[in-house]
Amino acid sequence: MSAVAVVRHAQDLLDEAGLHGAYLVRNLDTGAEIGFDADTPYPAASLVKVPLAVAVLERVARGELDPATPIEVPPSRITTPGPTGLSRFRHPARIAVDDLLYLSTCISDNVAADALFDLVPPAAVAAELRRLRIDGIAVRHRVGDLTDTPAERLGPEDVHLAHSLAIGATTPGRGHPVAQLDVTRANAGSARAFVDLLHALWRPSTIHETVAARVRALMGDNLHRQRLAPDFTSDVSRWSSKTGTLLHLRHEVGVVEHADGQSYAVAALTASRVPAVAQPGSEATMAQVARSLHDHLRTGVLPWWG
Repeated sequence: MSAVAVVRHAQDLLDEAGLHGAYLVRNLDTGAEIGFDADTPYPAASLVKVPLAVAVLERVARGELDPATPIEVPPSRITTPGPTGLSRFRHPARIAVDDLLYLSTCISDNVAADALFDLVPPAAVAAELRRLRIDGIAVRHRVGDLTDTPAERLGPEDVHLAHSLAIGATTPGRGHPVAQLDVTRANAGSARAFVDLLHALWRPSTIHETVAARVRALMGDNLHRQRLAPDFTSDVSRWSSKTGTLLHLRHEVGVVEHADGQSYAVAALTASRVPAVAQPGSEATMAQVARSLHDHLRTGVLPWWG
């Protein structure tokens, strides 16, 4: 099958699953890549926790932050389904910066991420990315600012209404009345931008080596394994990644490292047309599409850039 046919088949699979999206797969050593709509920006959701970790650890590497410093974290007492970790704590906690990084990156704890954003605000994270010459990822807000969506104000039986609003209200210019879904106001990035970030972490040049190694280890310990991981994890490959989920958005970016030494960065950014919270079939299709692009690139056939 030609690269063009592989891409068309991938897009058809997404459409049949009620998804549209942007994908990019890149060989980290040769630079060869295959994908589609790779430069289209999407709201980043929890993917922003990767550049946050980079910015915090760069300050640690420069001696500006002590990773052992304990941070007072007030309880959130969130009872709605979904949030994890400190978000559900009922009592104050004292947690070291290094452990907040684990909670934020590995279990996608929003309260832990915002405790880190208190130390390194969004504007400082954005400035760090510019210093490291990583372009295309906009960091504008704390995580908590962008997770207060209509879904949090509806009961479980009405959450589909928030998803219907998310799906139906996007403007042609990718604006949205829900601020968290407006790429001009939300934390945002394209598939290419996130692959560039992964490339900079797995083949570091501007990022400090100890920072890159720590972020790689954190992504390798990601506990959210339901999306792309089933198609990329095996006894002869290692999958390290970060997921992002917000209303109808389902993302994952990561790197698969094969036993033969080849490594591929993968970015899958998607939005669903189905107003439902649980969509395991859609997530399985996301993985199938990512794997088909990866497998075509890994065969050695000349890639097609879309």
